[in-house]
Amino acid sequence: MRSAPQAVPHSAGTRRPATAAPDAACDAHIHAYDPRFPAFGAAPLPDRATIDDYRLLQERIGTQRVVVVQPRAHGTDNRATLAAIRAIGTDRARGVAVVRPEASDAELRSLHAGGIRGIRFSLHTAIHAATDFSMVEPLAHRVRALGWHVQLHWSADQIVAHAALLARLPGTVVMDHLARLPQPDPRAHGAFGIVRGLLGNGRTWIKLSGAYLDSKDGAAGGYADTVDLAQAWIAAAPDRMVWGSDWPHPTEVGSAPDDAALFDLLARWAPDPAVRHRILVENPARLYDFPPRRPEETSACRSTAP
Repeated sequence: MRSAPQAVPHSAGTRRPATAAPDAACDAHIHAYDPRFPAFGAAPLPDRATIDDYRLLQERIGTQRVVVVQPRAHGTDNRATLAAIRAIGTDRARGVAVVRPEASDAELRSLHAGGIRGIRFSLHTAIHAATDFSMVEPLAHRVRALGWHVQLHWSADQIVAHAALLARLPGTVVMDHLARLPQPDPRAHGAFGIVRGLLGNGRTWIKLSGAYLDSKDGAAGGYADTVDLAQAWIAAAPDRMVWGSDWPHPTEVGSAPDDAALFDLLARWAPDPAVRHRILVENPARLYDFPPRRPEETSACRSTAP
């Protein structure tokens, strides 16, 4: 039997989700902040947001795999992300780094050995940004040779402004946080058609995460206004969707969301259990190059399921 869930830093409530996580479910978007490593510029490091704190969330929502995404606060110093991957183990953790063009081939190979499988360009705001748009295409070509993807956290307006760049990018591209389309009518924004077209190329993925970032309904309304958009993305490419909690929710200072509610929201976005299994297990295993699970791991997970 699993123990009663504990309070998790940066997460409201303590209940477990009503929806059970399948074996090998992956939380494909978290950040780990490590005070052993310096902050980037004036970017603050939040308290109690280490990988050990995150383990409490894994216990609560039932995920077993995780993807650690380099946070803005650590800039291009990826040591905190690599340390988090090591702490979980590369059989169950992968990472997404932030690099600049001057990164050497040896550095990229070292990151790969440490579990990195992609690079991120978080450019939706210039505050504490360690990269810029001029770096996206040349770095996309470099990391493609490693089998990595390029992850983009851009605003909807930026997607429109850089549509030609997006069309040129080689390899796999992952759009962050539902592609950041604005409510209340996300399909009316020009970015919807651009991203929908990119999904047709077979190389574009979307992270089903960050429901609170653009929702007008918010937690009180159960983020209901996100359902139509999420379902549109899933219908377009169910084999290229992954889910992430976005813990420790760095944009939600002072108003931590309920992670059980966020996990249950996926059941509204994808009511079919088979589709949810793809989103939580099969798709992230392929995108992040997780190793096959050993039979004893599957048995252990089943024996501890609620």
